[in-house]
Amino acid sequence: MPRLLVVHHTPSPAMQAVLEAVREGVALVAEVDLVVRPALSAGAADVLDADGVLLGTPANIGYMSGALKHFFDTVYYPCLDATVGLPYGVYVHGNDDTAGALTSIGRITGALRWKQVAAPLSLVGAPGADDLEACRELGATVAVSL
Repeated sequence: MPRLLVVHHTPSPAMQAVLEAVREGVALVAEVDLVVRPALSAGAADVLDADGVLLGTPANIGYMSGALKHFFDTVYYPCLDATVGLPYGVYVHGNDDTAGALTSIGRITGALRWKQVAAPLSLVGAPGADDLEACRELGATVAVSL
């Protein structure tokens, strides 16, 4: 069964709601093993065991969270050649802007040569019903791509 790894930094109620919606979306896809790891505890072994990755982070002062950056720093070299083409998706939540976070994540995943299988999801402000539905769709889309 394909394995989807969700690597997230979820420090707020808004991010928790987004994470739960992503999980609900993945659950709609049959035959996918979902593994959810906080960014500070996820490592190279998790990525190497995964058939795809879904990344989630708040935007902090124009950048991804330090926790997600730590994840990338930890897995970069062990996964560099072994995960070329790994399907991935990303969601970012910010209070006013997510562009810098999305750009930095795109640079790192590009260097890793991962394959983006869903449009990045940018959420600004308190997530409403439409935002949470978009999170469900993102989770399902990435899961289906495996």
